[in-house]
Amino acid sequence: MNTSQHGALALAEELLGFGPKMLAQADHAQLERLLLDWCAVVIRGTQTPWGEKLHSWARDNAGAGGAWLAGSGTRRAAAAAALVNGTCAHGYELDDTHDDSMSHPGAVVISAAMAVAGQIDAEGGRVLPAIVAGYEAMARIGMAANALESIQFGFHPTSVFGGFGAAAAAAHLKGLSPEQLAMAWGHCLSMCAGSLQFSEEPKGTMVKRLHAGFPAHNGVLAAELAELGVTAPVQALEGRYGLFTLYGREPRPELLRRSPEAPLQIHRVSIKPYSCCRKFHSLIDALHEATGGGTLEPDAIESITVFSPAAAIDQHQQRRPDSVMAAQYSMPYIVGATLGYGATRYDAYEVDHHRDARILSIIDKVQAERDPSFESDFPAHMGNAVSIRLKDGTLKSARVQDSRGTPFRPLAMDEVRSKAAGLLAESRGSRDLDRIEAAIQALARSPGVDELMQALQGDCV
Repeated sequence: MNTSQHGALALAEELLGFGPKMLAQADHAQLERLLLDWCAVVIRGTQTPWGEKLHSWARDNAGAGGAWLAGSGTRRAAAAAALVNGTCAHGYELDDTHDDSMSHPGAVVISAAMAVAGQIDAEGGRVLPAIVAGYEAMARIGMAANALESIQFGFHPTSVFGGFGAAAAAAHLKGLSPEQLAMAWGHCLSMCAGSLQFSEEPKGTMVKRLHAGFPAHNGVLAAELAELGVTAPVQALEGRYGLFTLYGREPRPELLRRSPEAPLQIHRVSIKPYSCCRKFHSLIDALHEATGGGTLEPDAIESITVFSPAAAIDQHQQRRPDSVMAAQYSMPYIVGATLGYGATRYDAYEVDHHRDARILSIIDKVQAERDPSFESDFPAHMGNAVSIRLKDGTLKSARVQDSRGTPFRPLAMDEVRSKAAGLLAESRGSRDLDRIEAAIQALARSPGVDELMQALQGDCV
């Protein structure tokens, strides 16, 4: 391995050299979509039990600072704010995903960038390239480590790779050197984790929401430690006991480098229209296509067979989930909720639906079969197929390779706005979507992030 070309220092130097003038019009447009989506999902996350608990913890225990807790008027130290906002943004399975690294960069990177920018009063024009640097770091490191293999080891990629993205965004905003960023990644190496044990149990799953909060916090903390001169290894990725050795298998360090003609990783991100595990969005689209609308009466169904890659079957078969997270991660439950109530009834995943006779009767008719044809280009394409046999003998089938919201079938800005409007309407307090959008559009020219974070506060205190 040529560490000079494919190592942490080379990547750090490249990412820290990314400036505002390198952003094209298409990049600005995509960043506006990602920021609007983050704003909506982070506010939705503040309304959850885990979001409320984290806000309470920060108010009572976190140190004072200049970083905003999204959706409130409270300001705390940057690392604590990143923990809270990262958890809230990841709090309802609606945050963006980078499919090639099987991770959720927005919840981690944007939360960290907003926290650090608020803490140091960074100009808005510095925030956007920092976010890009964070997405690039988290995505490329995840791809280079071979994220799918990390899952086979039992690790959640967002939690493992997220700290590296958060640290890159924080270091960019702080003006750290490549050596300092590489050292921050050395700290991240000693902090990254994220077990998938939550997927094996029907409850005790709130911790999964923190799998974006923890790395957002750790990345900010790592950058702060590096800035202070607290030393750590600089070969955190490629070293003998580095990330690629500990969390990957058959790593591809060449993916750390970006060819000049390649698009930025922000353009390889999926925006989620459905509040469940990203692996099953194509299944929801297939159910909609097969049924001509997405719902069926349970009594009309004889059997349902879902054809999926192995990675979408293992860890996703809870038939009687006892938490929102377990329901959102369960293939049979997702089928039941979708056919029972439609694709965008987010409340169908809430606890009061977990013993819903309509959903359970469908769940008991679902079987999963591995389809190797979906595995050759997984996770870049997360396809599923479904076959529904009705009691009258009718067979309804559909196969979807790329779901709505992916880079191959992207949501239009109007669709992102519609998602945001719906989530804000469900949230306590009054917030002006037009004001939030205006603050996002003006961010590159604004003196800081205060106007945007105050727009998210609305009439809450």
